[in-house]
Amino acid sequence: MIYIITVSAVVLILCTITALKTFQVKDEADFLVAGRSLSWPVLVFTLLSSWIGAGSLLAGAENAYKNGFVALWQPLGGWIGLLVVALIAGRARKFAQFTVPDLLEARYNSAARVLATIAIVISYTVIASYQLIGGGDILHLIFPQISRGTGLYIVASFVILFTASAGMASIAYLDLVIGSLVTLTVIVAVPVLLVRVGGWHAVRDALPASHFQVLGNYSLGGAIGLALPTMLLLVGNQGMYQKFFSAKSESDARKAVFGWIVGTVTLESLLVAVAVIASSTLHTDRPREIIALTAKSDLPPLLGAILLGGIFAKVISTANNYLFSPATNLIHDVYSRFIDQTASEKKKLIVSRIIVILLGLFAILQATQFQSVLKASLYAYTVYGAAVTPAVLAVFFWRRTTTAGAVASILLGTIVTVAWEVAQAVGPAALKNAIGSIDAVYPALLMSVTSLVAVSLLTPRPSHEQLLELERA
Repeated sequence: MIYIITVSAVVLILCTITALKTFQVKDEADFLVAGRSLSWPVLVFTLLSSWIGAGSLLAGAENAYKNGFVALWQPLGGWIGLLVVALIAGRARKFAQFTVPDLLEARYNSAARVLATIAIVISYTVIASYQLIGGGDILHLIFPQISRGTGLYIVASFVILFTASAGMASIAYLDLVIGSLVTLTVIVAVPVLLVRVGGWHAVRDALPASHFQVLGNYSLGGAIGLALPTMLLLVGNQGMYQKFFSAKSESDARKAVFGWIVGTVTLESLLVAVAVIASSTLHTDRPREIIALTAKSDLPPLLGAILLGGIFAKVISTANNYLFSPATNLIHDVYSRFIDQTASEKKKLIVSRIIVILLGLFAILQATQFQSVLKASLYAYTVYGAAVTPAVLAVFFWRRTTTAGAVASILLGTIVTVAWEVAQAVGPAALKNAIGSIDAVYPALLMSVTSLVAVSLLTPRPSHEQLLELERA
């Protein structure tokens, strides 16, 4: 009963915050970037909550259950990416736009904007889809009479409602509540869980030695294949830039990054620790559910209920973020830019909410196709990381980049990633054998960066007018 009460309380809090913020949305800036009013403490928790979702709670936990602490290689990529982000957060806020394609069009052209939008819609709806899977799993654990499939649809309904109602304002303040709740709960849960399973020696004795080795059962290439997509997604992550654009000031954006670094390293390390410690005594044929199962079975009821409620809320929060970002692209980068440039603020808000609903339905469709959350997450990270991140980083770090180079990079990064995954899934047996052990991130990133550099060097330097926009960033 305590689990039911806790999750119901979480949903009630989320609904209340969303309702309050909905009445504050008056125009596009309110909906897309919260009126550029977010202070750095709010930014810290919304960055933390949007980044740590089912990718960590399900995919990372699944890997930790199977392979041990080598699962930390996946978040390690994000931690390295955060060091790069610390260099550009203030500059991103200074640019003060709405989306990453805004940045790309200002530096390159409208083709870069459209191609980046396509890559974002593909990758972010995949990410949103496996948040829905995770939410459905958790609902099933709390309410066994609700199947995982039905739970997925219930969670999707909440996510679409929350996202369509108040946009960034709702998301940011939901994240503030959720991020602080989950962080504090996990910090308490790890030592309590360790005591309940018999201490560290009991964990070491129960698990294979490889669970505690740097590479575990992975090769060095396989471990890097975990880290690289995560790093690329974080550095170019549109949701992150959108939150920087929502900051009160450049100073708030910079301060938020350092709080985000501390929170991310702490929380992701502890989540992997929970999965590894729990795997010493708790066994399941659905390893992606190990943290939720631990909360329900291996922790004191009140602590477990709070953790389970926090996990559920975090999955919803991350789904909100990754559904909201592509909706922002389609309304701001396609509809307002190419379809109806004179649309009123009221009309833009209506269209924004319709697009959120349509993308939510698309995410539901995709959620029914994935068996492994880990595989889905790496695919989504690679689509975005290989297609968009190199061109975004070039905006800040390489003035010699040309429009042709950026467009070629985005196009080839997207095509190679999708084609590689399709070939591994449904290609001829000979092709599958040849490329089956190679992560898509390697060929996709190679083609993306090579084309960016080579085409840029083979085409005329960007004009002074093109670089003027860059000086603002």
